[in-house]
Amino acid sequence: MLMRFEFKNTVLFFLILLFSFGCAAKKKNTSTPIYNDTKIVETDSKDKVLKTGAENYTTYLPLLKNKRVGIVTNPTGIVENNKHIVDFLLEKQINLLKIYAPEHGFRGIADAGELIKDGKDSKTNLPIISLYGNNKKPKPEQLADIDVMLFDIQDVGARFYTYISTLHYVMEACAENNIELIVLDRPNPNGTIVDGPVLEKEFTSFVGMHPIPVLHGMTIGEYAKMINGEKWLTNGIQCKLTVIPCTNYKREMPYSLPVKPSPNLPNDQAINLYASLCFFEGTNVSVGRGTEKQFQIYGSPFLTNFNFSFTPISNFGAKEPMHKDVVCIGEDLTKIKKVTQLELKWLIKAYADTSDKSVFFNDFFTKLAGTKKLQEQIVNGVSEKEIRKSWEDGLIAFKQMRKQYLIY
Repeated sequence: MLMRFEFKNTVLFFLILLFSFGCAAKKKNTSTPIYNDTKIVETDSKDKVLKTGAENYTTYLPLLKNKRVGIVTNPTGIVENNKHIVDFLLEKQINLLKIYAPEHGFRGIADAGELIKDGKDSKTNLPIISLYGNNKKPKPEQLADIDVMLFDIQDVGARFYTYISTLHYVMEACAENNIELIVLDRPNPNGTIVDGPVLEKEFTSFVGMHPIPVLHGMTIGEYAKMINGEKWLTNGIQCKLTVIPCTNYKREMPYSLPVKPSPNLPNDQAINLYASLCFFEGTNVSVGRGTEKQFQIYGSPFLTNFNFSFTPISNFGAKEPMHKDVVCIGEDLTKIKKVTQLELKWLIKAYADTSDKSVFFNDFFTKLAGTKKLQEQIVNGVSEKEIRKSWEDGLIAFKQMRKQYLIY
C-alpha cells in the first residue's frame, strides 16, 4: 500500500514538472535580440513604442564601460528629445575621444561632394575626423587610441546614398585594426522597396560599392551584417560587429525622419522620391538643388513640353547648383502619391523631350545606375516594362541572399 502511494506521488510529480516546462516553453518572448557575429544578446522591449538602436542605450552603454570610444555620426544621430548622441554619451560619462564625420560633415551643412576638413566640434571640443574626400577610410593613426567604434547615422535605403559606403570603409578599418564596431540601427524610410538594377562589379564606386539593387530594402544594421556575411571587405576580412536593433519596428511601418538626413533631403516626399530622381544627377536635368523643393521637382532649360518652371539659385546646401540663375522647365512632384517602386517614367519622359539628346547623359549616370544597360535601354527606346523585366533575375537572387541578414 505504501509503495503504491509513493509510486502515484512520483508520477504526479513528473506530470507537474512536464506541465510547467510546457507552459514556460510557450511563454512569449518579448525581448529583441542584438545580432552579433558570435552571440545574441537580449534587449528589453516591454513597451510598444518604436525605439531606434541609439535609444536602446541600456543595452549598449555597458559595452562602452571603461572603453576608449569613437563615433561615426552626423546630425541624424539623435536620441530622446532630439538630444544628439555625442552630447548624450558625454553626459553618461562615456570616454568619447573622437568624432568621425561622413559626407556633409558632422553638423551636416556641407554641399554634396564638398571637401570637408578635419577640425574640432565647437560645442564639445572633440576632434572631428572627416571620412570624405581623400580620407574615406580611417587611417590606423586615426584609430590608434580607440577600443570600440559606434556608428549612428540615418540611411534612406538607396545604394548611392554614400553613408553606407562610409559604413563599408569603417567596417574595413575596424577589422584591420582589431576594433569592435557597434552599429546603432535606425528604420529605413524606404524599407519595403527592393527595386532597380543590381550593380555590376566593373561599375563599383563610392556611390555604389556592392552588388545590390538601387533600393535594397534593408536597415543600415542589416546591411552591415550583409557586408560582413558576404565577406565584401578587402580580402574577405570581417569585423567584430554588433548591431543594436530598433525595438517594436516593422519595415512596413511608415517612418518620418525627425531630422533631415542631408541638406538636400528636406522632407518625407524628397526621401521617398530620392532614388528615382537621383538618376537625373547623371544628366543635364536639375533635381531642384538651389530651390526649397530638392528631389521633389525636376527640369532643365532644354525641356519644353511641361507647364512648370523654377530657377535654381545659390542657397543652403547648394552654393553652385546646376543651371544656377537659369529658368528650368519641368515637373512638380511635391503633391504626388508616395511611390512604391523605383520610378523610371520621369527619366524616360525627360529624355524623350530634351532638345539635344546627345548631351542629356553624363559619365556619372552609369555609376548611379551601376550598369551601362539602363542608359542604352533608354536611348534605344526600350519600354519601362521591358527595362523592369531585365532586372528580375538580379532582384530574385538578391532577395534570396538578403533573407539571412534581415532583423525585422
